[in-house]
Amino acid sequence: MDFSHIDPWILAFSAITVVVTIVMGFRSAKSSKSASDFFVAGRSVSVGWNASAISGEYLSAASFMGIAGMVMSSGYDALWYPVCYACGYLFLLLFIAGPLRRFGAYTIPDFAEGRYDSPLFRRIAVCFVLFIGFFYTMPQMKGAGTTLAYILPGLPYWVGVVAVGAVITLNVALGGMKSITLIQAVQYWIKMFAISVPVFVLLSLYGGYGKNLSLNQSAAQTAIVQSTDPASLARQPLPEKAPKDDAWLAPFGPLTTKAVKTAADALPADQREAFIKENKKPYALLYTFSLVVGLVCGTAGLPHILVRFYTNPDGVAAKKTTMWVMILIGIFYVFPPVFGVLGRNLMPSLYTGLAGVKGTDAVVLRLPTLMHNGVLGSILSGITCAGAFAAFMSTFSGLLVSMTGALAHDVYGRMLRPNSTPEERMTMFKWCAVLIGSISVILGCFVEPLEITFMVGQAFAIAAASYFPLLFMSVWWRGMTMKGAATGMLAGGLCALFAAAATNVSNLSLDKGKMGEIFAGFAPFNKFWAAHPLLRILCEQPAIWTVPLAITLMIVVSKATRKTVPTDVRMKMLVLHAPEALGLKQEYIQEHQGPAH
Repeated sequence: MDFSHIDPWILAFSAITVVVTIVMGFRSAKSSKSASDFFVAGRSVSVGWNASAISGEYLSAASFMGIAGMVMSSGYDALWYPVCYACGYLFLLLFIAGPLRRFGAYTIPDFAEGRYDSPLFRRIAVCFVLFIGFFYTMPQMKGAGTTLAYILPGLPYWVGVVAVGAVITLNVALGGMKSITLIQAVQYWIKMFAISVPVFVLLSLYGGYGKNLSLNQSAAQTAIVQSTDPASLARQPLPEKAPKDDAWLAPFGPLTTKAVKTAADALPADQREAFIKENKKPYALLYTFSLVVGLVCGTAGLPHILVRFYTNPDGVAAKKTTMWVMILIGIFYVFPPVFGVLGRNLMPSLYTGLAGVKGTDAVVLRLPTLMHNGVLGSILSGITCAGAFAAFMSTFSGLLVSMTGALAHDVYGRMLRPNSTPEERMTMFKWCAVLIGSISVILGCFVEPLEITFMVGQAFAIAAASYFPLLFMSVWWRGMTMKGAATGMLAGGLCALFAAAATNVSNLSLDKGKMGEIFAGFAPFNKFWAAHPLLRILCEQPAIWTVPLAITLMIVVSKATRKTVPTDVRMKMLVLHAPEALGLKQEYIQEHQGPAH
């Protein structure tokens, strides 16, 4: 590693963020003394703190780095991601947040067992906490490896993954949910500052958003090199790999038309244009609708977000928290697309990887270094690096708590050793945190060639096809049975899981580095996708068929097994929906106390 190329400002800001996170983790861990503190932060988190913490946890590497990179690589197609990330909370606000908190569990598997009086269903629900969690940790690890490789030139990608994974695992193991709540809340405001301030400075120097966007609006315009005067901005020449202006600005651009164009490339030259003209719009619409369903419903089915509502004092506070989260993340998502537009004009070398980083995901980190004031550019780049650290560290923290809680509370405390003491469960929580953190680091080392936002979208699709139907139907339909809920959740979730895995391994086989060699056996998949663009879309974005599949099976099987509807379903529906003022709210964990609690 060449230490002469390390920017001291970038290193300093990043180091401060990591040190502050570790120090806050140690200090907060001292207040985590009970099982309730570790799993649900003592159910005492206020609306303001919880809204900031959920926003900090939700705004992952995909939000901070991935959206900007995808806007740069795919154009306006990618704007569906920030829009739907925010819209998903409307579903949570209207249908899930309040009832879920009134039920008073520790985890979503708790809710699954309590709603249907079925320990078996808890086991199924635990599996999906882990499936979704591991899919979601991989892009966070990609963000960690990419960021550290940028800060310390020459550092292998995997070293960054291991280092960040170790820090977050330590924080979670020390204090659980209560420990990370304060950290995540602070990290939201770090990210907000880190994404907004550089944008304002860059726009003031290189022209407004409209001026930068206009440089892409004429494909016939001759690209000229940026002069030394920032005020006389002109776009730098685009490399061959960059999408053309008309495609980049089109509603159906490189992202949603990728399957059709790949299929056309496999046809004889004289048939390609006709094939694209006939299939481009319907296939792009299918891709877009499926993406929207996956992101909106997936947001309402993410276990690490849902579990945070159990930290609110009551259902009213949970709904207020959700409303504030919509506002906080909505403001944040204004800024990443601006980085994408500026990056296309000012740093097109990212399209080819000549800037030293694979892909466009590093545009947020690298763009400020183009400023002619070197010190100011380094400071702004250091600020964005600090924001990137806050992004993947806060989200990985939440995912780790969610998955660790599923193992320590649901598997160990409710299945394997139901008579264990709270102290034994807290000890198991720490060991499970180390185990889950280690597995996440290993998986993160394999995904360097994949786009951050693409991977997150697939995690959302799995959540949309499994937990969203479970929660929505369980909360609002008293006729649901355990067999119906389990059948729909298993069918929808597993179909989405296998579809997403198939597209990921085929994409990894295209990498020209080590990952391509490891996954070379899956290369034939790409020929299959080229010949069957419809199947590629349905696997790459499976929500459009897996979500209806899950809900349909839940209804059909529940009606066929209607005699097994829980006998106390009326009381449970009252608990879920009655206002707290009536005094019907129950704490599921307390109701099932015994030697275990």
